[in-house]
Amino acid sequence: MASGVDHAIQPPPAMIEQATAVADWVLVWPVALPLIGAAALLMFRRQTAFQAPLAFMVLFALLVNAWILVDRVASDGPIAMTMGKWVPPFGISFTADLLSALLSGVAILVSIIVLAYAQGEVEPRDTRYGYHPLLLLLLAGVNGAFLTADIFNLYVWFEVMLIASFGLFILGGRKTQLDGAVKYGFINFLATTFFLIGIAYIYGLTGTLNMADIALRAGEIEFGPRITVTIIFVIAFAIKAAAFPLNSWLAASYHTPNASVSALFAGLLTKVGVYALIRILYVLLPATWSQTETLIAVIAGVTLVVAPLGAIAETNLRRALGFILVGGIGAMLAGLALSDPILNLPRGIFGATFYAIHSMLTMTALYLVAGLVERNTGELDTRRMGGIYETNSWLSILFLVLILAISGLPPFLGFWPKLVLIQAGVESTQYWLVAALLINAFLTTIAGSRLWAHIFWRSGHEGTGSETLNDRLHPLAGKAVSWGLVPVTVLTAIIFALGLYPAPLFDLGQGAAVDIITPDRYIDAVGLSPAEGGAP
Repeated sequence: MASGVDHAIQPPPAMIEQATAVADWVLVWPVALPLIGAAALLMFRRQTAFQAPLAFMVLFALLVNAWILVDRVASDGPIAMTMGKWVPPFGISFTADLLSALLSGVAILVSIIVLAYAQGEVEPRDTRYGYHPLLLLLLAGVNGAFLTADIFNLYVWFEVMLIASFGLFILGGRKTQLDGAVKYGFINFLATTFFLIGIAYIYGLTGTLNMADIALRAGEIEFGPRITVTIIFVIAFAIKAAAFPLNSWLAASYHTPNASVSALFAGLLTKVGVYALIRILYVLLPATWSQTETLIAVIAGVTLVVAPLGAIAETNLRRALGFILVGGIGAMLAGLALSDPILNLPRGIFGATFYAIHSMLTMTALYLVAGLVERNTGELDTRRMGGIYETNSWLSILFLVLILAISGLPPFLGFWPKLVLIQAGVESTQYWLVAALLINAFLTTIAGSRLWAHIFWRSGHEGTGSETLNDRLHPLAGKAVSWGLVPVTVLTAIIFALGLYPAPLFDLGQGAAVDIITPDRYIDAVGLSPAEGGAP
């Protein structure tokens, strides 16, 4: 134990004198395993035949670990580990509550599907240049961001994600990829700058970086500095989450890399920004909620309405999906605005959590289907697509199911979180946000059905020859089916099944929301309490 520590913050003797139980390592494997796997893959990068099998082994081990972690947190409450026998709030802590454990588990599932799909898309050159270790490194960053209990290490894991995403962006070396990487990189560097400023500010105000300790000390901060640091964090994470008006970078960049990379980014990265906002606004700085609620609500409402309008106007398939993705960010932010930590109203956070899980699954699947459509047609522009329904009806069914799911129509998965958010809006009498959610569902349905009609229903290219059968289609075969269509079908089946039987997500999502609104168990798990917390 470090010397010079005030006796008032000594943890129970078990935290110091007893070795960490093997069962508790379930908390760190989501970060440690992908880091170890990425390092091993880099060491054997010339043995390309080993890259995919080893990556799959790591991911399936992580999936089992995620199942155990979610089950344990659901049964016993949040769990925590502080590294190196340091006493909280010192040292580096990891903590898992239901929200972080759930999102980490879904991220791992999404990564498995994307990795399977990539085997039919990634060139041997990309494998040699590190596709598989970069994917694992990205997942390590995502899991680290979800599970860390230290706000500076949250910044570190964002940087890990940024480094890995840069590498994935430019694999292939096409000019469009470099252009997208520059746009993505510039705006994300701006966001991390704001984030780092916010961290420095809150450390100066509280003298601690441990999230649980900040939550205990935040009430002592004067109003002016407290609202200032909150706004800084909102700007940083609104950029990361691609909320309006800070969203243009996403549609301008996510369509440029390979489809598997786009799908991974769409499924994971923006959700980390929303997660960080939830953690900051409702656990660390809940006292500022009444001052920021209107701001978050306005951002959410405008994002909900404007984003699908962009999708309707867009002709590039993956750019259009980027706007639909941004519309989903508006729904999650609406959930933040519809919860009240003061009045203990968690339904909005429940809706945001539920929607985040739905979006991670559904947007990943949509981007993967878009990649198959591009390979089938040899085109990126929907005006030069058409006729796929006649040659590949199964692909058209998958796309339609996913569009209906992302639009929030019953009985698909997207209906349930939208319903929860609407209930939260009615409960809090914010009827204009309810209207924005309904308008978003209507406009997203229009945008999605327009894409489906142009790509699948229409026989040929836009214009006078639209009724002439498209003779430039490239039927999917071989790897495009076994490593492309099959993984997408599996993921779509999971989405459809969860839409028909959402009860497990209802139970877990409600528990996650309660832990966020009333974070006492989270703070206790770290080893602090109102009587003991605080840095000396």
